[in-house]
Amino acid sequence: MPILRTAFFNSSLTFLLLAFMPVWGVEAGVRLPFQEESPTDVTFVAKQSTETIVQDIRAHKHKQYTRLVLDLDQEIHPAPSDQRKETEFQLELPHTRILKKALSKTASKNFPINATFSTTAQGALVLTIPTQPWKRYKWYLLQKPTRIVLDLYPDPSHKATIVKAPEPSPQPSAPPPIVAQTPPPPVIIAPPADSITKKDMIIVLDPGHGGKDPGALGRKGTREKDIVLKISNHLRDLLAKEANAKVFMTRDSDVFIELKDRATFANQHKADLFVSIHINSHPKQSIKGLELYHFGEASDPRALEVAARENGTPLEDNAPAWQFILADKLHDKKIEDSQEFAWTTKKALVKYLQPFYKIKDHGVKTAPFFVLRMTTMPAILAEIAFISNPTEEKLLKSSTYQQRMAQGIFEGIKSYLTPLQTASQ
Repeated sequence: MPILRTAFFNSSLTFLLLAFMPVWGVEAGVRLPFQEESPTDVTFVAKQSTETIVQDIRAHKHKQYTRLVLDLDQEIHPAPSDQRKETEFQLELPHTRILKKALSKTASKNFPINATFSTTAQGALVLTIPTQPWKRYKWYLLQKPTRIVLDLYPDPSHKATIVKAPEPSPQPSAPPPIVAQTPPPPVIIAPPADSITKKDMIIVLDPGHGGKDPGALGRKGTREKDIVLKISNHLRDLLAKEANAKVFMTRDSDVFIELKDRATFANQHKADLFVSIHINSHPKQSIKGLELYHFGEASDPRALEVAARENGTPLEDNAPAWQFILADKLHDKKIEDSQEFAWTTKKALVKYLQPFYKIKDHGVKTAPFFVLRMTTMPAILAEIAFISNPTEEKLLKSSTYQQRMAQGIFEGIKSYLTPLQTASQ
């Protein structure tokens, strides 16, 4: 019996030591803000759950703006905050540090943004960018992978100055060379690109299904193909009238269009945005709500099922074998733009509809939809309701609901095209 008591005491003591060891590691762990991580550092393992790491920095100059991307190992808690001072813009990332290899990129002469990093006494990482030559900015958090995206828009009034090299003094012993008296060519300075104006926008709307493909069916006989066409027509009229956008539709009548032809149509028209409108369905009639998608690995098994249904292919054909075939340029720019487009549209859509209906917001998801993969511009697919839900099927048949849904999507597109955060704020 004494032996058993001793063994119990020893095992209990070991358990207590192991239980509190991570806490001691957190309290004792002190690192410089730009210290590289070490796989043998026990205190790093203990702190990883509370500290976010900037693993990489990417910057790209696009036609209308310059984009800075901070790749993170996990979400930031609490959320980042920004402030604009007279001469600089700052983005503060709580409980965050940056790796040396990522920080070193900002020192390169080819890095297109003058960005500096510092740390606060509270362990926050502060990104500082001078306001010149930028007119406005916007930033947002994206998932899968987790990262912060910051877009900087140039200031058209910030003109580049040309400094001419001094002319060499003529040598007194040699006569000046005889040159033809031809006037020098004019110096042409191209003004910085402004943000895309509404009149420049080309938007392709894609009403799902059509013709021999009715899409999802409701218990009362409601067909997805009919409802999404009506909503798309309302949305087309709103965009053409209120946004002065040039709008094309993959179909404007009850005809069947192949998925590859829909994507080709958008690409050939050099669309700036692609919006595919669909209606969801679920075996459980109680499921209702809306969700928006952009292309990527299926965020959950249900998302993969939705993609398989809309693609018209067996579930196994949408497996990871081709989910991960992402071209560098597609992943770098289009995916990030599509994510922002999806989140902005979803937020505006829900906000607009909530005063009228009890909206169940399923958020933004990723799935390997064919039309989202094969289009070359920012593209989203909206599953606006569940036709399998009796309440939502009834709403879908209402012309008022159809018009409000179109208005909500329009508000989302408008929000995406108009940066909400500017340097003048």
